[in-house]
Amino acid sequence: MKPWLGRIERGVGLLLVLLLSAMVTLTFTDVLGRRLFNTPVFGANDLTEHLMALIIFGGLPLLTARRGHLSVDLFDRWLLHPRWRLWHKAVDVLIAAVLGLIAWEYALAVPEAMAINEVSPALTIPRSWMYAFMAFTSALSAALALFTAAPRHEHLSEEAPS
Repeated sequence: MKPWLGRIERGVGLLLVLLLSAMVTLTFTDVLGRRLFNTPVFGANDLTEHLMALIIFGGLPLLTARRGHLSVDLFDRWLLHPRWRLWHKAVDVLIAAVLGLIAWEYALAVPEAMAINEVSPALTIPRSWMYAFMAFTSALSAALALFTAAPRHEHLSEEAPS
């Protein structure tokens, strides 16, 4: 991996950890205020919703680049055989298509959210920027799904049945 890509990955990872820490702190403070002082943090639901979207969609490209999506390894003994490389590429294309569709839908939501001035209920935070962020990171993840290295087939090729 190129050194600058590693720095970007570490920087984004650090930012995600800070966002998650902020969300945990906010939730803890909200629950504490609600239970002990009967005074919840105003707008905590709005902030938590936006932080959650930033964390999930901010981490999506990192997860995709590392091929970290949920997978079942029940059939790896057979599917990681070199003859299944085309199958793995087809799965990568399918994943990219689904992520591309998600990006497309969020991209369509941006102008609509701007037109109707869609905002969060309590703090009136505009939603269009969040939809644009989700569209961008989904599109980036779609591209990464196509160009990330496929799983290694060689390590199981000797022991896999023919």
